Amino acid sequence: MNDIDSKISGLKEIIKKAGLVRNDKQKIISPEGREEAWLFDLRNIFLNSESLDLASDIFWHHFEKEYPFQVGGQEVAAVPLVSGIMMKSRELGKPVNGFIIRKSRKPTGLQKIVEGNLTDEKIILVDDLMNSGSTALRQLKVLESLGKKADSFFSLLNFRGESNVDLLKRKQVKLFSLFSLDDFGLSMREENSEKNNFEAAWHFQAPDPSYIWTIPKSAPMVDEKNIYFGSDNATFWALDQYDGVVLWKFKVGYGVNGKTIFSTPALDEEKVYFGSYDGNVYALDKSDGSLRWKFSDADFVGSSPALASDLGLLFIGLEFGLFRKQGGIAAIHTDTGKKIWDFQMPEFVHGSPAYCPEKRVVAIGGNDHCAYLFDAKKGKLKWRFKTDGDIKASFEFDVKRNLALFGSFDSNLYAVDIDSGELRGKFETKDYIYSTPKVHKGDVFFASTDKNLYSVNLDSGKLNWRFTAGGRIFSSPEIVDGKVLFGATDGKLYEVDCRSGKCESIFQTTERIMNKIVHNSKTKRFFLPTYANEIYCLKKRAHGDGNSVRLSA
Repeated sequence: MNDIDSKISGLKEIIKKAGLVRNDKQKIISPEGREEAWLFDLRNIFLNSESLDLASDIFWHHFEKEYPFQVGGQEVAAVPLVSGIMMKSRELGKPVNGFIIRKSRKPTGLQKIVEGNLTDEKIILVDDLMNSGSTALRQLKVLESLGKKADSFFSLLNFRGESNVDLLKRKQVKLFSLFSLDDFGLSMREENSEKNNFEAAWHFQAPDPSYIWTIPKSAPMVDEKNIYFGSDNATFWALDQYDGVVLWKFKVGYGVNGKTIFSTPALDEEKVYFGSYDGNVYALDKSDGSLRWKFSDADFVGSSPALASDLGLLFIGLEFGLFRKQGGIAAIHTDTGKKIWDFQMPEFVHGSPAYCPEKRVVAIGGNDHCAYLFDAKKGKLKWRFKTDGDIKASFEFDVKRNLALFGSFDSNLYAVDIDSGELRGKFETKDYIYSTPKVHKGDVFFASTDKNLYSVNLDSGKLNWRFTAGGRIFSSPEIVDGKVLFGATDGKLYEVDCRSGKCESIFQTTERIMNKIVHNSKTKRFFLPTYANEIYCLKKRAHGDGNSVRLSA
């Protein structure tokens, strides 16, 4: 046995003893909450000086002929491995540049998504293992957004053999892995092997995005031809849905604390409505972006408007810098911009109203932990419902069951009787809820920042299924053709079957997804926002043209 074979054999034995964990020694829980038989803890290996030195030696044996190059990877596992490879490069007299790709962009300071300086040298990415390939694909997408391309990918362990080789080959990236599961007498369950069923038709990014506020911002809205949304640089945009060309833009005033337009617009036949942290509610002409009217009673407006076209009214939450008068709701005439009625609340109101045309009522929640329901035409308070947390998102009405559904920062989804305001039921999650629920065929779909999307039957109150994403979920779910679509802070759009809860597709972006996706049923296009003021126009791939990606271990 030569020296390098001896090192590979030695590293394999270390992994067997210290990196392969079995459930007879320690309880192992999957992202879906079930117990697993085994797990590789290779981060533990990289934090051992002997195994890190062996891995670095093996890397250099394979890639020395490729020198010069630079080496990088995604936190956390790549951090010690990149460091070990860089230290070994000094011993060999062949210094290399290193960099680390963050799991999510740093929201403060220099707001980097890549730590270190990328050069023009060949790029070799490194990681502890390659399973679904989603982490590798994200790294390639980040590099692509920076005008760079990886040449090779090095991992200690390849879970999926030739399928992962083929996955990277389609991206013109070479894969080199030391070990497979067969080397340790293991195999994978063949489940949840799904596809990326989406491809981007175009991509738009507004300039000067703010990465400070990792919460839902202005989500896009569409009519038949155009798409409308606000951005962090105090600009409201109208784009052509077909090609993403800017049709017009409108500048608002100064915001506060880096907030400008967080309000998701509402549309009617002629106008687009939205609020801004400059304290104004705007109505713009959809055709050219000219100002039709401006409502200026508030100090800040982070709420999104709701339209009651049958009443000619627009409802929106307002915020004020006054003691014991920090929030409220106003009903504004859509033609004139004049206030018809309002109601004051003691705390800030970032939450957005929802209008129920069948009952002619409007609901809204606030930071005083209360949900309010009003007669929409006259503004008379019908009931107030107290929770134990802020209510930041909006409401969904199920008229058939006479329910108003909403989430709270106390981690509960509430079902309240529309007429009486009495509690009809609630469902507890493991973290706060910052998204709006969606009712579909007798089930309610809702997300929590505990990283789970839930499906609960509204008649029985029982859980149908729970799907665990790779990041926290702030975005509200959308239902399209029997699939529920939502994004997460891992930068993935998930497409999950409504009945089974099985993930059928993902689309990977480089930034967090905080808002809901929008679908045009006529053109069959999807519009996906990220918190970096990006819009991806997506279309479904032809059948069988996706990349297989396993979404759970």
